[in-house]
Amino acid sequence: MKLIFAAVAVSSVMAFPAFASMDLAKKNACMACHAVDKKLVGPSYQDVAKKYGAQKDAAATLAKSIKAGGAGKWGPVPMPAQAALSEADALVLANWILAGAK
Repeated sequence: MKLIFAAVAVSSVMAFPAFASMDLAKKNACMACHAVDKKLVGPSYQDVAKKYGAQKDAAATLAKSIKAGGAGKWGPVPMPAQAALSEADALVLANWILAGAK
């Protein structure tokens, strides 16, 4: 019985970040410039996943880019730094983006 309860608890925690990540992206104004499946000011999250998904340490690299901001990777419009975002939240967002922002 304990094993079943543990499995349910783990699966619900593992499913939670997908929902939390969209909320986290909205909370931090990411959705003002990015959309899941189309270019706005910045690239779509799906395009980011295609570009970086196969790279080694893609999540850590993307999380660092989210926190530091940057320019020139996707065109002339710079992405502002999200310095106030915690490392953990940046990594949650990066993993969510790399998973197709679903």
